[in-house]
Amino acid sequence: MANDIRAQTDVLISEVGPRDGLQSVKATMPTADKFRWIDALVAAGVREIEVASFVPARLLPQMADAAEVVAYAARQPGVTVMALVPNLRGAEAALRAGAHKLTLPVSASRAHSLANVRKTPEDMVEEVRAIAALRDGIAPGVKLEAGISTAFGCTLQGLVPEDDVIRLAAMCVAAGADESGLSDTVGYANPAQVRRLFRRLRSEIGTRAGAAHMHNTRGLGLANCLAAWDEGVRTFDSSLGGLGGCPYAPGASGNVVTEDLVFMFEAMGVRTGISLEKIIAARLPLAAGLPGEPLYGMTPDAGLPKGFSPSRPVSQ
Repeated sequence: MANDIRAQTDVLISEVGPRDGLQSVKATMPTADKFRWIDALVAAGVREIEVASFVPARLLPQMADAAEVVAYAARQPGVTVMALVPNLRGAEAALRAGAHKLTLPVSASRAHSLANVRKTPEDMVEEVRAIAALRDGIAPGVKLEAGISTAFGCTLQGLVPEDDVIRLAAMCVAAGADESGLSDTVGYANPAQVRRLFRRLRSEIGTRAGAAHMHNTRGLGLANCLAAWDEGVRTFDSSLGGLGGCPYAPGASGNVVTEDLVFMFEAMGVRTGISLEKIIAARLPLAAGLPGEPLYGMTPDAGLPKGFSPSRPVSQ
């Protein structure tokens, strides 16, 4: 498990493709291909990977091998292995498998929360409390993040009041979450809104303000990440090839593309610790495990600029 990733880097890119991406596509990637993909991500320098979701296999057959994948990834030195858990039962299974960090989806939209987990946002805060108590009892070294989903808007509810978002994040931290980040679940966010909400989040919960999880559904993914960076966010979720995120937006990638995000930061002189050549090469095992699945990314298509050097801005 990585103890201090930020000591050698300026920003932490958290790869969520093996979970968020794979559960958003119809095909099921074979377990052996998942292992090869994780190996390639680690070889590229990725130091935090969300590898699975602990939900019933009948609901998400793509995640039926979650325990096996977590156990495999946890053997990789220097890597923080994350798992998404929607409830106490899932958290217990993830801890038993050896996950280093648990993430809980806590929706700020009441309509989305009821549709997604059949619980109100307040119910999910109590779930955070129960999972934190379980963690404290059997695996106190494991981190717990409550990601506030639909923080910037919701396709079911529409407007999500910002006061509700910030209050919910504070409630999750008070219930035992180590940090709480903000997720643009449906790609509604814009840079001004991102700056405003993350500024409020940091003001409310300080250093417990967590990651930015942005989607590129409407083409603003990188712009929103940069806005979050400007407000002090230093952990960003992304997915190799933009896999997953929003499968119902034809022609648009879902999650922010890891390759493009790494390029943006490295071109700015911001150290990610990730090799651009190797992270682009990691698309090969991904494509092999999901033949025919569209992969996105401008950087892999265009290639690196002539004379480009990582963590050094391209000359004007």
